[in-house]
Amino acid sequence: LRVNNPSYALGLICRIIEKRLFPPPPAGIHTSSFIENGATVAESVAIGPFCHIESGAEIGANVRIASHVHVGSYAKVGADSRLFNGVKLLGRCELGERVTLNSGVVVGSEGYGFDQVSGRHEKIPHLGKVIIEDDVEIGSNTCIDRSRFAETRIGEGTKIDNLVQIGHNVTIGKRCLIVAQVGISGSVSFEDDVIVGGQAGFAGHLNVGKGAKIAGQAGITKNVEAGAFLKGNPALPYALAQRIAILQRKLPDLFKRFADLNKNS
Repeated sequence: LRVNNPSYALGLICRIIEKRLFPPPPAGIHTSSFIENGATVAESVAIGPFCHIESGAEIGANVRIASHVHVGSYAKVGADSRLFNGVKLLGRCELGERVTLNSGVVVGSEGYGFDQVSGRHEKIPHLGKVIIEDDVEIGSNTCIDRSRFAETRIGEGTKIDNLVQIGHNVTIGKRCLIVAQVGISGSVSFEDDVIVGGQAGFAGHLNVGKGAKIAGQAGITKNVEAGAFLKGNPALPYALAQRIAILQRKLPDLFKRFADLNKNS
């Protein structure tokens, strides 16, 4: 078989195999799960064992919810979404359609905020919510904090890996790719199509321009221009960071040459 994109073609075949290996559960609510009065659950929804759906929650058509999932009060889950084991979707947070939350994801946890008053750390309440748009996928044990007042938002088609921390009031644009162990401080804004490598970190209140690329373990402390490619900590343009890395490896020989010159002088 000849195809233009072998990896994608193989992926299409694997989708067929996946449905046979992991068939979707039939619609219905397991007897061990608890659905509070006032929750709205479509007839086509499948809810596994030991789940808790609070009053006011809305679960759309063809949603699949695995075991030990919590959906908070007035939270919304769009049609054809899937929540894997142990997901926590807290109160008033919203999922669009075809959203995937892998095992252990927490959406809507409290933001990290304290004021220092008279030598004590006084907690700042976070009263907002998280909105996740259509076709977003979020990896296991990623945490997304709710906003202080308005919303934390994840844009349509964005894909987030495992163990990512997204702080309160962050806005992630459409079609972004965020790899494992990235940390994004509060009120950071990503425009569309941003790509972030693993373990990169972002200081708060920054803007990352459209199509920017951030290499793994980069430390971002300033705004990033659209289309930039940054590496290092603190981050530098990729080509410059690569050149510095090469020169650093030559430093021992350079110092040895200076030492030899001093001995012979």
